Amino acid sequence: MMAWTITGMLVLFIVVNWADKTVFGIAAQPLKEELGLTSAQVGFIGSAFFFLFSITGLTVGFIGNRVRTKWVLFTLAALWSLTMVPVLVSASFATLLISRIGFGAAEGPSGALANAAAFEWFPKEKRSFPSAWLSSGASIAKIAIAPLLALIVAVWGWRASFVVLALAGVAWALAWALIGRQGPFAAPLGRRSAPVAVQRVPFRRIALSRTFLGCVVGTFTMYGLVSVILTWLPSYFEVGLGIDRLQAGVMFGLPSISGMTAMLAVSWFTDRRVAAGSSARVQRGLVPAVALLVGGLLLALLPYLASPVLAIIAVVVGYGIGAAALPLANAAVSQICPPAQQAGTLGVFLALQSASGLFAPALTGWLVDVAATPGAGFALAFQVFGLAVVVGGIATALLVDPERDAQRILG
Repeated sequence: MMAWTITGMLVLFIVVNWADKTVFGIAAQPLKEELGLTSAQVGFIGSAFFFLFSITGLTVGFIGNRVRTKWVLFTLAALWSLTMVPVLVSASFATLLISRIGFGAAEGPSGALANAAAFEWFPKEKRSFPSAWLSSGASIAKIAIAPLLALIVAVWGWRASFVVLALAGVAWALAWALIGRQGPFAAPLGRRSAPVAVQRVPFRRIALSRTFLGCVVGTFTMYGLVSVILTWLPSYFEVGLGIDRLQAGVMFGLPSISGMTAMLAVSWFTDRRVAAGSSARVQRGLVPAVALLVGGLLLALLPYLASPVLAIIAVVVGYGIGAAALPLANAAVSQICPPAQQAGTLGVFLALQSASGLFAPALTGWLVDVAATPGAGFALAFQVFGLAVVVGGIATALLVDPERDAQRILG
């Protein structure tokens, strides 16, 4: 029971975090109009979120090997709220840029540490499903919270949405301080661990393994698409397909519905198969590879779809299928590293994965600015990132085999 209570709190952690990230996409057009920004500038701010994201993901992830994840997560949630303040005090391109960079720095380690905290409560063969719930926190934010944020932006303006999210971050941090605790599968920390033999291996053995590299390539391509959806989807619906602004904000959650459904269903099934003795090579290597291939191909078709309805279906279904690969990759990486190095390994993995966000939103903004129409620019951007996801699927299929690499690394 406590395992799922902690997991539930961590899902809420991800929901608040992704609501903070989602608000920029919802407020992009109002901000663009009020501050006189170009699409390229909006895309640059979207990419700026990732300037320090990977660096803090790397450094704080290793801190998580030495410090209780409870207090690291508490600190990160508090910092999210603080990053909202500059924009509320003085709205400009500069303050918006600084705010998003600061938020990205505080958010960088969040996914890795949330997964590490959850994995303290589950054995290795049962980690895809809780990881899928954590990944679904992003979907829950876009399904349940994004429409509320769109309504707040439409009625009270974008500043009100920033205030609401800052208060939500503080509320979660206070609740976590009371509820959070260490799980039975956590490695001992500090001086109490001295009498216990804690396994550690040179990190390069993990990072240079085929499974780690395959998971990085596969999820790097998918996360580029995630960052584009996060920054540009409401704008695509509004200026690319001609949908009303409030309706576009409400529709922001559609890809997340398909993504959450796919992640939970596929992860639940693959965990059951692994626990029953099925090969992790198949369940955590080939299954995510197929998801990336199918999802990427659907998105690559977007420029050839004349109907807005078909375009929406391609984005919603393609994104959803591809997203199923993300929690499976987290579980595969956790399978090849010792528990004492789990937080740091996941920190490095998710930092490398999310590095695609450094350029993907900015590239999309540039393509929209230079295209004949915004709709054509968005369609081309989705095609480019869809084809990249296909490449990621091929790499995943060729490289990922957690059982093989766990044997080589852990002995």
